[in-house]
Amino acid sequence: MDSTIRDKKSALIKSIRVIAFVGPAGTGKSQRAQFVAKSNNVDYIIDDGLVISKGRIMTGKSAKSEKNLVRAIRRALFEFPDHRKEVLSFLESHAPCKVMIIATSSAMALKIIRALTLSQPEKFIKITDVATEEDIKNARKERLTKGQHVIPVSRAQIRRNFAGKLVGHLRDLFKTVDKEEGERTIVRPPFNFYGELSIDAQAIIDIVKYLTERTAQVHTVQEIKVRPVDESLEITVIVKLTLGKNSFLNIGEKICWKSARAIRYFTGMDIKQVNVLINGVYQE
Repeated sequence: MDSTIRDKKSALIKSIRVIAFVGPAGTGKSQRAQFVAKSNNVDYIIDDGLVISKGRIMTGKSAKSEKNLVRAIRRALFEFPDHRKEVLSFLESHAPCKVMIIATSSAMALKIIRALTLSQPEKFIKITDVATEEDIKNARKERLTKGQHVIPVSRAQIRRNFAGKLVGHLRDLFKTVDKEEGERTIVRPPFNFYGELSIDAQAIIDIVKYLTERTAQVHTVQEIKVRPVDESLEITVIVKLTLGKNSFLNIGEKICWKSARAIRYFTGMDIKQVNVLINGVYQE
């Protein structure tokens, strides 16, 4: 990219003012997002992978459109390059402006800010600043018992961005000229999650080993290595094969395909490549 264009894009991003609205999952942040945004003269809300303005989805992809929890978390953190590029392009074209990041913690808000190369937030607004203890308690109860989430966009807007079930919608009590601006949609995503999630490398190894051992003409799985590369994984499988009707190339391709497909499906993690090294042939 030409340095002049790069400098211009950087200047546009730096002209964007940022605040963060934080609170644990299920405490009612999205339910109050439009009110907090309006009170702070915010142009755009960034929530769960979406850029929202006055109840409308402007760009992005909802983390709740993911059917896999790991991918949902990565989507919310803008870890997918195409998604991040799309949102960055939109923000650059609408700078200068003011955005509000909705996150479960200050640390998460800062991760999103770093991913989008935005400026440090001017302030952090906590859910406890705008909701009573009773409000938060009720919101948590609703989340735990019904598994429902509120998204600060209209029902019509969310249909194409969500994988779960729409279960209702709310209308803000304060008056608004724009019909969709104060509307919020209640959704039930295909997963629910509290706490932290981590996937040990051994879990990846076990999945690959299980599949490889059950591939025709594989005699022994000698070693499996997992290495993080950028925002994805590189897997190396070392095997000893037996002679048979399938070519070694065909066996290697099958191991690669099965392993990559399974890891993506079960963990939501991206696979950069799977390498299969044949370290011997077993003959009876």
